[in-house]
Amino acid sequence: MRDSVIIKFGTDGWRGVIGEDYTFSNLKKVAQAVADYLGRGKRVAVGFDTRFMSERFAYITAQVLSANGIKIVLSDRAIPSPALSYTVKSRKLDLGVMITASHNPAEYNGFKIKTPSGGAAGPEITKVVESLIGKNPVKSDAKKEIKKENLVQDYVGFIRSYIDFKKIKNKKFKILVDPMYGSGDSFIASVLKGSSIRIELMRNDINPSFGGKRPEPIEENLRDLMRRVRDEKFDLGIALDGDADRIGAVAPGGIFVNPQRILALLALHLSQDRRWKGGLVKTIAGSTIMDNISKFLGVKLYETPVGFKYISNLMETKDIVAGGEEAGGMGVKGYIPERDGTVAGLLLLEMMVYRNKDILKILNEVEKQFGRYYYLRSDLKLPQRIEPSKEKLPRKLLGKKVVEIKDYDGIKLICEDESWLMFRSSGTEPIMRIYVESRSLAKSKRLLRLGERIILKNAL
Repeated sequence: MRDSVIIKFGTDGWRGVIGEDYTFSNLKKVAQAVADYLGRGKRVAVGFDTRFMSERFAYITAQVLSANGIKIVLSDRAIPSPALSYTVKSRKLDLGVMITASHNPAEYNGFKIKTPSGGAAGPEITKVVESLIGKNPVKSDAKKEIKKENLVQDYVGFIRSYIDFKKIKNKKFKILVDPMYGSGDSFIASVLKGSSIRIELMRNDINPSFGGKRPEPIEENLRDLMRRVRDEKFDLGIALDGDADRIGAVAPGGIFVNPQRILALLALHLSQDRRWKGGLVKTIAGSTIMDNISKFLGVKLYETPVGFKYISNLMETKDIVAGGEEAGGMGVKGYIPERDGTVAGLLLLEMMVYRNKDILKILNEVEKQFGRYYYLRSDLKLPQRIEPSKEKLPRKLLGKKVVEIKDYDGIKLICEDESWLMFRSSGTEPIMRIYVESRSLAKSKRLLRLGERIILKNAL
């Protein structure tokens, strides 16, 4: 075990391999640092997902915080991260702690911090917490029992009031939900209870190994969902990641709908069908279709680094209708400034009801108007982390001149024909994420292979 490891918070919390970086000793140090940051007399909600030992890690965290004079609201069951965030905001608490490693492989666990608004803690909080780790001895009272509470009821009740339930309730859609063995479980079914919509679940039992796959709702992990949507003629498939704050979707025929297209649909639904006003947000790794949509709607498009905490910050300070990241995190107006896969999935269903069309027909119409972009991503595993040098990267990609380079988070090469290639190192694993987009699937595949060759050449 490496209890002397330097603990750092990444784009969304601290994560580590269970039994190596992520030990009880290190967890207690982080919890003590949070307690030192807050001070006595504050109130904190603690939640956990379905990962190995998550419930125990949450209880240990609660004991440390309690021993430091902090009042604890501890979940009595595994919950989605957005449920924890909603609890913090609705109960006017001082902070939230969620024990989860989100979409990371099964051997990981993590520690997310949520602000009083329910948003993701930014560097102004996490840097202070990091600086306090190990400064003071850990206080803990192993004998003290921590009362557990139901944090689900209010969360489900709010979502039920947030969506247009009256408009949805009598529709006879057939929906397949895949929580990927995570804490999303049956929340969509709970929200839609009493409606005519038929909900079926798959991979909804507790399996800390996640069936041998990381609980990330990307195309290669959703083959069974895609097959069932196609073969059993579902109207929509919804997949949630390990802590249910991210979404993947499948249209009739088993067609995967990537997060870029989901964000485009949500932006149009909320702006046109619900007639909400406000700007839109994408990350540097986001699709060009959002630029086209924002111009058409006449609203401002904000671009942020990767990491929902940056979108979260904008949602707290600006009037934002919808914001999303390439990994499937979607945030919407009138809710917490945080992503929620359950809410995003229900809004896709709501859009189908408003427009009286299936999601594939809606998507085809949107892409006919705003352009069809082929967005691909590759996660290239490396022996160790590397950072490509901007100066050594080519100034032409597949014969097209690079006209702009963005390097404020990773490196993005944008070509004269709108195609682009981006490199960004993972903050938690020795993985280089390679993103590409163009107007042709064949070209996007070629760009992806080119990107992999460039990185492997740098890694040798």
